[in-house]
Amino acid sequence: MRDQVEELRRATQQFFRRFGALAAEGTPCGKPLAMGHAHALMVLRARGEMTQQALGAELCIDKSNVARLCAKMIAAHHLSQRECERDGRSRLVSLTPRGARLADEVDDASRARFRALLDDIPRPHRAEVVSGMKHLVAALEGARPARAAQGAAP
Repeated sequence: MRDQVEELRRATQQFFRRFGALAAEGTPCGKPLAMGHAHALMVLRARGEMTQQALGAELCIDKSNVARLCAKMIAAHHLSQRECERDGRSRLVSLTPRGARLADEVDDASRARFRALLDDIPRPHRAEVVSGMKHLVAALEGARPARAAQGAAP
């Protein structure tokens, strides 16, 4: 089991590095945006207007980080924000026309990047790779935060 843990850990670390997820200057698909910004664009493009809290939950970031992200996106004219009529403490966020255009560009670039990645995987293994990624996501969704805090390496 220990060997498999190390293999999974190394493979995941290599994947993130090679994919470009750690690059500060842009997204893995080549857009000059922070990853959080790009992901927020994609979530809002797909789901439409939502509360800041719901956006943070979808992005798996806390309240202060989603507030900072939204402030940056508003300053870039990619996002608009308004008070929620049902709950004055909540803020609703949605893409501006400029943000929607950028979200379309990010989506196109992302699809092209993943298409190229899939093309480099031998056809007989493609479904297996996609299935494996889905299993990893499911395992992460079921992971308890306390387990990650017990000294797990990045």
